[in-house]
Formats: sequence, structure tokens, C-alpha cells
Amino acid sequence: MNRLHAFLPFLRWFPMSRDSIRADLLAGITVALVLVPQSMAYAQLAGLPVVYGLYASFVPVIVASLWGSSSQLHTGPVAMLSLMSAAALIPFATPGSPDFITLSIMLALMVGVLRLALGLFKLGAIVNLLSSPVIVGFTNAAALIIGLSQLSKIIGVPFPRSDFYLEDLWNVLAQIGATHWPTLAFAIGAYVLIVGLKRVWPAAPGVLVAVLATTALSAAIGFEQKVEVEKGRIHAPKVIETLEAYAETSALVDTLTQRISEANREASRLEDLGDLASYGKASELHAKADLLSHERGLDKARNSALRIELHRMRLEGAETPQGLSFYLKGEVPPGLEGDGRSWRFSSVNNGAVTLSSGGAVVGDIPTGLPEFAVPHIEWSLLLALLPAAIVMALIGFMEATSISKAIATTTGERINASKELVGQGLANIAGSFFGSYTVSGSFSRSAVAAKSGAKTGLFAIISALAVVLVLLFFTSYLYALPQSVLAVIVMMAVFGLIRVSPLVHAWKVDRTDSIIGIITFFATLAMAPAIANGILLGIGITLLAYLIRGMKPRAEIVARKPDGTLGGIRAHKLQPVSETVVPVRFDGSLTFSNIAYFEDIVLEALADFPKAKAILIIGSSINELDASGEEKVREVGKQLRDAGVQIYFSGLKHQVLSIMQRTGLYDECGAEHFYPNKEKALEALLARYDGDEPAAEGRTA
Repeated sequence: MNRLHAFLPFLRWFPMSRDSIRADLLAGITVALVLVPQSMAYAQLAGLPVVYGLYASFVPVIVASLWGSSSQLHTGPVAMLSLMSAAALIPFATPGSPDFITLSIMLALMVGVLRLALGLFKLGAIVNLLSSPVIVGFTNAAALIIGLSQLSKIIGVPFPRSDFYLEDLWNVLAQIGATHWPTLAFAIGAYVLIVGLKRVWPAAPGVLVAVLATTALSAAIGFEQKVEVEKGRIHAPKVIETLEAYAETSALVDTLTQRISEANREASRLEDLGDLASYGKASELHAKADLLSHERGLDKARNSALRIELHRMRLEGAETPQGLSFYLKGEVPPGLEGDGRSWRFSSVNNGAVTLSSGGAVVGDIPTGLPEFAVPHIEWSLLLALLPAAIVMALIGFMEATSISKAIATTTGERINASKELVGQGLANIAGSFFGSYTVSGSFSRSAVAAKSGAKTGLFAIISALAVVLVLLFFTSYLYALPQSVLAVIVMMAVFGLIRVSPLVHAWKVDRTDSIIGIITFFATLAMAPAIANGILLGIGITLLAYLIRGMKPRAEIVARKPDGTLGGIRAHKLQPVSETVVPVRFDGSLTFSNIAYFEDIVLEALADFPKAKAILIIGSSINELDASGEEKVREVGKQLRDAGVQIYFSGLKHQVLSIMQRTGLYDECGAEHFYPNKEKALEALLARYDGDEPAAEGRTA
């Protein structure tokens, strides 16, 4: 039965009682009320049409609940991975384009395979590479990036996308004077409604109420107000000139993206051939791709500037014999009556220009369930996306397990990290066959499930079935949902992730760790939108700091403190126990990385105590001895003996002593040079070298 449960974890739900089914039904419906609007908002954050958020809330939710280890964890679209997915793919495709959608699904498959492999090989401990300060620094930066990236939707201005997020954000702030006030009003209204309901009626689904209310109001007042016209109907030479330049740079960016992808694909094919000539050609193609990437970056910046310039140009409509035409605001020719509206550029497609005098809405959402389709693999981009996929796999796993463990403290359920990895991996793999992008465990929805009394993973399946109903029957009713409302939902979700106190606490514990967390924070901001590089830098610095610490473990000459215990002479300003017997504490393993430091501290003791006849190595903290360490200990012992000084050891662990015995080092030093503990060693050595006992004799361990 235990083996069966290992393969089919959902069997632990059974037998179900009527009360547990009722509790899961209520929790599932409650979570669904949060899931639907959240999933649409997070899909846009991932650079995808909103329907893909609903697709990611169907199959992956069911698979993760069936094969995960936590009964209250809800899997689906989450803000962090949505942003990371978009950031990883923007260099290779335009957000929202068919290629971008294909790559998003492929990335989900990659993340799923990585998580599944980690789970099957029980490598959940690899998440320990992410230290707490690094995670906090990264999370804080990512939350700021995610939240502030929604600012443009809240004030109704374009958000230029380049390779430098901070510059893009500055361009948004520079457009505050062009704020679309009705769009901002919807955002503020949604925020007030959500916060107000939370205070007045905590049990109410504030997010869903805000979505329904703002959608109904938007539809009633005709908030969108869009019109599509031919360029010939726009009688403003400056606008036409800017439009044509914008269309040209947009096409150029798309062309360059395609050329970069082709160059990388061909380079990958040549590298697979394995011969020297092919490697040379592949290097040339990589260099060409780098040059094209630089050129694309310049064109992106130019395109963003043109997009902002277009948005600033206000047009006014007027009926002419040829139909509705547009002129610059205030420049409608005499004899024509302007409509008094302020029309702004929205988009251009195949020569047709879309203008808007209202705000942005979700628009058409395809009706129906996602079809089964094998994900398309862009082999040329596999290695390029691998670093982002690895980071997303680790971040998502860390997020899911931390949520599960937090909930388990109240439910008493035992969480198996490896099983959770398997469940999350299978969820992403299965989801990629049904149009889903990368998913993970959601803190907000899991908290709602636990608070609603969910007993088993059945609640998650019920929430997924609710999404099915929306996809089948209700997508048309969401057309008028303002984009600014979805932006508010994202902002409220991610700003709650920002925490400063853990870094302050880390500063009190270890300033180095805290500094690494702060570096990770600023590096993530600076490297955005490629935020995965920020946490990779944090991990690299953490490992480097760990290696440096390992190379110089705590080692000091010790003496008696007033209470009789041993402490560092310099740290506690103590008097030495003897001029002839020098006890040295070495708190680290004797391995290749730090053995030179061991030699340094021994020679330092010899220099500080020129009358020394015995150096005692207090080795109770030495857990390991490798070949380099054994060789150096042998060498140091010989140097000391040549100088008329003996080396002794106390408290060595069995694994260290056994190596010394196998290599003959133990016999070379002499059994009388090893003591079971430091007190017996000091007692014997002080009696021998400071007392009347002849120096030639010793006491065996």
C-alpha cells in the first residue's frame, strides 16, 4: 500500500467523508473566485493573451493536486514566474506573438522536466544553494519590478520594452502628464473596493467583486471606444510620418529577432557536428547574433521613443464626405464639426490604424478548452533558455515548498519535498501539452484554501473545473474588463511579498550574508528584465563567500579564561598557558582549500613563542582530512621536528584518525602524540615540558 501511495499520492485522500467533500467543495469555489481574475492578470504579466492564464489554471492544477504532497497547495499561474518567463523570452520574440506563445509553452516543458528530474533523483536539497538573504533580495527586487511594470496600465500610457528595465520605467514616469484619467479612476476604484471589502466583509471575494463591478461599469459606459481607420483618413502629416517610422522600426525589430534566432539555430547545428571547422563557423554565427542583438536593442529604443511620441499626439474626429476622418486636436478645418473627443494611437496592423478615445480592456477571449498539442521545441534556443529554466525551476520549487511547509505547521501534514517536485514537474509537463505556460504553487490561493478549510487536493480540482466553465460559457462577458483593474490585482499581490526585516535581521547575524542579499536586490533591478541573472549572481557570490570562509576557518592560539575554559588569546586578551606548550584550535577540516592556512597558523604560533617545545592542535572540529591535508600535516610535522618542536593532536574524530593510520602518518608521529581530549593533552604536556618530567616520554591516547 505504501508503494502504491508513492506512485499515486492522491490515494491518501480516501476514504472521504461527507464533511471533507463539503469542505473541499466550498474551498474550491472560493479559490476559483480568486483564480480566474489572477490567472488573466498573470498571463499579461507573462506577455501572453489572457486566455493562456486560464489554460494554465486547468490541467496543471489538476495534475499538481493529484501528484503533489501537500493537500492545501494550489498550483497555477504566479506573479514571479510569469515575469521571469516574459523576461527570458523577450530577447527572442515579441510578447503576444505566435512565436512568443510557442516559446512560453516550450519553457514550461523545460521547467517541468527539470523539476521532475530533481524530484525523481531526490535532489530537493539543491534549493539550499539559495540562501535566505539572496532569496529575500531577489524577491523584493522582483516584486518591485513586477509591480512597477503595471504602472503604465494604471495611468494608461505605453510601456516601452527594451533591454533595460530601469530606462523603460523612467520613460513611463516621464509620461505621467499624459495620464488617461478614466483608466486611473477604474484602477483606484478597484483598489478601494478590494481593500474596503477586506475590512468590512473579510469573507467576501473582493478581487472577483472588483472584476465583476468594473467590467459591468466599463461595458455600460463604453469604456473602450476604439475605431480602426486607414492611414489616408488621418490628415496630419506629422502623425503619418511618425506612424510610418514606427511601423518600419517594428518590422525591423521583428526581422532582427528572426535573424538572431536563425543564426543561433544554425550555430547550434554546427556545434553538434563536433569538428573544428564547424566550431569556427558556429563562433562566427554567435558573434553575428551578438551584433544583431546590439542593433536590435538600438532599434527597440528608437521604436519605443516613436511609440511614446505617437501616444502624445492627440487627434480629433470629424465627419467628411469620405467618412470619419481625423485631424490634430484643435486643427479641424473650418466647416467641419469635430467630435470633441481626444483620440490616441493604439496600434497599426497591415496599414490599418487603431485609435482609441477610451481605455484599454481585455478584449476578445477565445471560447473553449485548450486542445492537446505536442509542444514545439526550438532546439536552437534550448541552451539559451536553460539558465532561466533552471532558475525558474528552483525559484518555483522553493516557493511551493515554503508555502506547503507554512501551511503544514497548522495542519500537521508531512511535506515531502521530492514528491512536491515530482508533482510540480508533472504539472508543467502535462500543462505544456494543453497550452499552459510555467506554473508553480501560489501563496495567496493556497492561503485562501487553507483558510476556507480545504481537506484534500480535491479542492484544487474543483477550482480547475470552475475555470473550465468560464472557458466554455463566460469568456465573452469578460471583454470589457479594464486592463488597469488587472494591473491593480497584480500590484496588490506582489507588493505584499516585499520584506525588509529579514535583511535587517541578517545584518545582525552575519553582515556578509546581508550584504550579499542587498547586492542581489540591486543586481536584479539593474539586470531587469533578465532578472534570472540577478539571482544567479547572488548564488555565485554566496558560493564564493562560502569558499573564502572555508579557506580561512577560525584558527587561533588559546589560553585559559577566568572561568577555566579555553579562549583565543587575542580575542580575550589572555595570558598564555606556557611559553613552551602552545595550544592551537583549528575549527575546520584539513582539505586542499584551507591546508595552507593550517600551516600559516602553526608557523605563526612558532614565531610568537620562540621557546616553544610543543604545538598542540586541538582538532575536535576537524571533520575531514583529504590527500592534500594529510601531505601538509606530514610536512609541517617534519618542519617542526627539524626545529626541535613536537606536534601533538587532541580530540581528533575517528574518520580523521583512521586516515592517518592507513597512510602511516599516525605511526610516523607516534601514538604518544595523540590525546583523546584537550584537557588531558594540556595536563600531560604542561607536566612534561614545564615540569620535571623528562621531555622524551609521552602519554598515548
